[in-house]
Amino acid sequence: MIKILVSDPLSDEGLKILKDIKEFQVDIKTDLKPEELKSVIKDYDALLVRSATKVNKDLLDAAVKLKVVGRAGVGLDNVDLGAATQKGVIVMNTPGGNTVSTAEHALSLILSLSRNIPQANASMKKAEWKRSKFMGVELYAKTLGIIGFGRIGREVAKRALSFGMIVEAYDPFLSREVAESLGIKIVELKELFQAADYITMHTPMTEETKHMISAEQFKIMKKGVRIINCARGGIIDEQALIAAVKEGKVAGAALDVFEKEPLTADSELLKLDNIILTPHLGASTEEAQVNVAIEVAEIVRDALLGRGIRNAANYPCLEAEVSKMLDPYMALAEKLGAFCSQLVEGRFQELDISYSGEIAAYDLSPLTMAISKGLLSPILKETVNFINAVSLAKERGIKIKEAKSSKENEFVNLIQLQIKTDKETRMVSGTLSSNKKTRIVKIDEYYVDLAPTDEMIYIENWDRPGLIGSLGTFLGKHNINIAAMTFGRDNPGGKAISVLTVDSPVSAETIEQIKKLENILTVKGIRL
Repeated sequence: MIKILVSDPLSDEGLKILKDIKEFQVDIKTDLKPEELKSVIKDYDALLVRSATKVNKDLLDAAVKLKVVGRAGVGLDNVDLGAATQKGVIVMNTPGGNTVSTAEHALSLILSLSRNIPQANASMKKAEWKRSKFMGVELYAKTLGIIGFGRIGREVAKRALSFGMIVEAYDPFLSREVAESLGIKIVELKELFQAADYITMHTPMTEETKHMISAEQFKIMKKGVRIINCARGGIIDEQALIAAVKEGKVAGAALDVFEKEPLTADSELLKLDNIILTPHLGASTEEAQVNVAIEVAEIVRDALLGRGIRNAANYPCLEAEVSKMLDPYMALAEKLGAFCSQLVEGRFQELDISYSGEIAAYDLSPLTMAISKGLLSPILKETVNFINAVSLAKERGIKIKEAKSSKENEFVNLIQLQIKTDKETRMVSGTLSSNKKTRIVKIDEYYVDLAPTDEMIYIENWDRPGLIGSLGTFLGKHNINIAAMTFGRDNPGGKAISVLTVDSPVSAETIEQIKKLENILTVKGIRL
């Protein structure tokens, strides 16, 4: 039975998806204190949270069975992604579920800022009638600067364009062609600050975006600019904003998120009439809550049942068609890594991976993860997995390099590994046969045709008559059945390699005895 813990409130529509799976036991415990959660998490395979539960390193260390954390929402501020990756826990969120609700909230705040709606409403509730006090401005022909042009930024742009606004966007990963096709202008950040009448944030909170709008940026903005933040607290330096509002540089601000939440009663933000505040309501619509609950339930369900991984923050996510193409190469990649790991002598220093052929057109990060897992598994055993393999390799000082070429060489598709240690450099190449079976086709300079299996014996030898017979006789006496043999050589009579696939494990003692046979140079037992 797969056990799932829901520690924050989740809509019934999402819970039903999980409860309907007979393999799942779903426990809903939304009132647990941190220490209580830490004491029970050891029993669960998956944890579903919103923003209240703090999935920190302490909690993850206690979660010995945990495989998946599902965040019903886009932000991962409450999840220690690094610690989760180190533990091999997949962290998934729901970036699409609250896109529209957040975009609409941003537009609501823009409109509220423009027409002083909250202030006018408060005045009316006091039985006042002060029309002149609440003179507003139009959105038409004003410039809206959007920082971060992901899903939400795009939805804000669509709505702003319908108001006749001029939309400029800053996003280092957005191409000019895509921007122009959407009717917006791509600009550099400084240019946006100088031109915008309204500036709205739609970026994640990172080291790079923390306080990306502070005193220095306010200085170069237009006098009378209006600031909106429905993204993450801390992107705007609140003290610098307060100062800019007080001196009149900023005509008004509307904030849904804050550096510290909830706001304390003595916050100066509460004292300024031209700053509009809402308590993190961007995703707080009935539709958004249902959408994120359904989405997080579906992605956690599929991950736990082996149906694929989507929306993972620490695992590459692939479209169905791409996954269909690359899945057979995942098995090949892992086997190549494991084969290489047991082939070489010395401490690993560098892994150079070359992808060539049709596969080079795809995002091959999953294959690099599989290679890294294969490389480390013979050493680290169950502590390494697809999620943490690359980070574990880098922690150990192993440099991983990737290269891709769309050109076909000898094979339609080829994965080539070159592993450097402090003692030697070895190379192994592999591909798929016409029936999608894994094949190792080259070991160093020797061409082979090897179908890797669970148990193999790798031999370096002199190419002499009678070698095959002596090997067969020796293994037969030790009750080891040879399933297949492959050979590679440069020149007749010179140095050669032989790889035997066998039906049963070969002991270290047997390996040592094979080394003593005539014309044998090196022997290794390889287990995949």
